[in-house]
Amino acid sequence: MADGFSLIELLIVIVVLGLLATVVVFSVRGITDEGQDSTCSQHRRVLSTAIEAYFADSGSAMLPAVGVADGEEYERGLVQAHMMREVSVYFSVDANGDLVPEAGSPCTI
Repeated sequence: MADGFSLIELLIVIVVLGLLATVVVFSVRGITDEGQDSTCSQHRRVLSTAIEAYFADSGSAMLPAVGVADGEEYERGLVQAHMMREVSVYFSVDANGDLVPEAGSPCTI
């Protein structure tokens, strides 16, 4: 009788641990993807609500542009009108209130 583990037993343990690690990595990735989707839909909903509220309050069908024309001028107009707290990092808004995903953003419409 030999004390300790055989080479086959050690290899089996390593393979099982590798499989468990793979399962954990893929399940965590799915959770982070769901988190990004939730964040995108939340930002889209907040922006849409702010745009609709501005249109209802002002009676206008165009958003005001504030500051430099850098893609955030209409969002700054919503912030200045107290419809939003800050400019979104996920979407840009055009003058008609249409949402466009920012470059490099994980969000799509």
